[in-house]
Amino acid sequence: MRVLVVEDERRMAAALQRGLQAEGFAVDLAHDGRDGLHMARTGDYDVVVLDIMLPGISGYNVCKQLRAEENWVPILMLSAKDGEYDMADGLDLGADDYLTKPFSYVVLVARLRALLRRGAGRRPSVLRCGDLELDPARRKVSRGGTPVELTPREFSLLEFLMRHHDEVMSKSEILEHVWDTCDTDPNVVEVYVGYLRRKIDVPFGRNALQTVRGAGYRLAGDGG
Repeated sequence: MRVLVVEDERRMAAALQRGLQAEGFAVDLAHDGRDGLHMARTGDYDVVVLDIMLPGISGYNVCKQLRAEENWVPILMLSAKDGEYDMADGLDLGADDYLTKPFSYVVLVARLRALLRRGAGRRPSVLRCGDLELDPARRKVSRGGTPVELTPREFSLLEFLMRHHDEVMSKSEILEHVWDTCDTDPNVVEVYVGYLRRKIDVPFGRNALQTVRGAGYRLAGDGG
């Protein structure tokens, strides 16, 4: 398995290379963002270990550009930045995992193996259903290029439905994933679906958010 390690601290990069090679990985190194981006674009890598604070181009922007180009190589971000918002930014931009420094080498290898098992499936950083777009990182929604203002709960509901477009999602599934509980009155889902329809469908003459009687709700993958 080929691994690209993008890390500007040369001692750490060399230590990672030696350790991963001892585990049977083939390892290439890049020491700045521009070289890392070029190698990730042109090399046939199974996984990328990507530092965030890099010369030239940050790890955030390397990840963002790869995903914009529909390069879905699994990415594990390494960073000394351990804030929850730093981690959320990395994952929202398309990274598959995030590990803070200092880290356990055993855990790093285990996480790399988990990413390799998962493979390089498509994981777009911007969700699209026809002309309906949702950007999790920037917390923005638009329909045909027109911005749509949503409350945080409406945004979470739309994101969940877009990630499961063309699937019928029951009220209980929506409650569990959007409200993080099954104890809330299920009718609240119906209320918020109504709010969402009046923002993403009605003004645009669309019917993307559909009620499936007796089963739940479905968001049309073609945007309605």
